[in-house]
Amino acid sequence: MTETPPTPAHADVPVTAESFARITETIAESVSTVIDGKPAAVRGALVALLAEGHLLIEDVPGVGKTMLARALAATIDGTVRRIQFTPDLLPGDVTGVSVFDPVAREFEFKPGAVFAHVVIADEINRSSPKTQSALLEAMEERQVTVDGRTHELPKPFLVVATQNPLDMEGTYALPEAQRDRFMMRISMGYPDAAAEVLMLRQRETENPLEKITPVLSSERVLDLIGWARRIHVSPAVEEYAVGLAHATRVHPDLRLGASPRATLQLVRAAKVWAALDGRSFVIPDDVASLVVPVFAHRLIPTRVSGARADAHSIPAILERIIGTVRVPLAARS
Repeated sequence: MTETPPTPAHADVPVTAESFARITETIAESVSTVIDGKPAAVRGALVALLAEGHLLIEDVPGVGKTMLARALAATIDGTVRRIQFTPDLLPGDVTGVSVFDPVAREFEFKPGAVFAHVVIADEINRSSPKTQSALLEAMEERQVTVDGRTHELPKPFLVVATQNPLDMEGTYALPEAQRDRFMMRISMGYPDAAAEVLMLRQRETENPLEKITPVLSSERVLDLIGWARRIHVSPAVEEYAVGLAHATRVHPDLRLGASPRATLQLVRAAKVWAALDGRSFVIPDDVASLVVPVFAHRLIPTRVSGARADAHSIPAILERIIGTVRVPLAARS
C-alpha cells in the first residue's frame, strides 16, 4: 500500500505579515538542521528565493555550499536538478537540444538540466565562459530559446550557483554580465568548533538531508513571492537605495559601480528582508543590511596592492559608503 505524502505545513494559512514570517521561520529552521551555525547564509538563500533572484555562493570546497542549496530545495515540493560544471560541459547540456524524431519526421525538444524549480549550478566557474553564458537567458527571462523556439521554465525558478575562489586551479572568472544576473553573493565560511563537533556526531550514522520534508508546496512559494512584491517602499527609501548605488559609481576606488539592475534587486531583496521580520514596509536598515551581498560581486575596484589592499577591499568600501550616504528619517510615508 502506497502512503499518501503529508500535506506541507501552512498550506491553507492566508499570507499576512505575521504568517509570512512564521512560514519562512519554519523553512529556516528546517534548513538549519542541515547547515549548522550559518543563519546568515540560510537567510540569504531565503531572500534570493522569495525575491525571485538567484544566489551565488563563493567559498572553498567542503564548507556546505551544495548542501545549503539541496536543503533549501528539499523544503519546497518542487523539482531539483544539479549541474556539475566541468570544462567539457556544453551549452546544450544546460538548456536542452532539438533531436530529430525519424518516426514523426520532426525535431523534438529535449529539455536540459535547467528545467527545474531549483537548479544547483555546482562549481560554475570550472566551465568555459561559453557554457556559463548559457544560463544568462534562463536567469533573466526565465525561459530558454533553442532553434528559434522559446520554452518557459517552471515557477518558481531559482539558480543556486557555487563558485570556488578564482585563485584555485582550473577556474574561470564569471563575466561581468553574468555576475550581474545574481541577486546576491554570500560566503559560507568555516563552521565554529562547536558546530563542527555537532556535525561530526550527527552525520556519523545518518544524513540529515534525508530527514527534511517539504515545508510548503511550490504553488505556496508563489503566494509568498506575490505577497513580498507588494511590500511598501516609500519614496525616501527608494531615493536612499539609488543614493547608495550612485555613490559606488563615483567612488574613486571603484572602476565599475552598481548597475541599475543592482539597484532594482537591492530593493526587491529589501522587501523580502522586511517580510522575514514580519513587516509590510521597508526601512533603511533593510536596504543597508543587503548592500554588501547585493552589490559587492558586481563591482570592480581600482587596482590596489600591499598593505592598503584590505582597507580598499570592496566590502570595506561599501561599508564606508553606507556610513556616508544620508539615511532618510521618514521610511513609511
